[in-house]
Amino acid sequence: MTDSDQLDAAFAALAHPTRRAILARLVQGKATVNDLAEPFDMSLPAISKHIKVLEEAGLIKRGRDAQFRPCTLDTKPLEAVASWTDQYRHIWETRFDMMGKLLNELKDTPND
Repeated sequence: MTDSDQLDAAFAALAHPTRRAILARLVQGKATVNDLAEPFDMSLPAISKHIKVLEEAGLIKRGRDAQFRPCTLDTKPLEAVASWTDQYRHIWETRFDMMGKLLNELKDTPND
């Protein structure tokens, strides 16, 4: 998989709120599919599909622990996403600075 393909897969996986919540849970440490499914009102097969998308994107890894296959977070694809988005940070910071100045000017303008 090329870097571009990896980035595309990571963004596609991150596009769904359930998958983002699964990743947030995995920040705390490894977890089984049952652990990951617990807070959601959906079937185990549905959670498994989300996990498969995350695994195919390289965002999680599945291990072996007796009969369990715990999931763990792999941060390398997230680092690539952060690096890609960081190149646009200056654009947004400039726009937010301009908006802040405009809001301050509006606040300081007397009302007639």
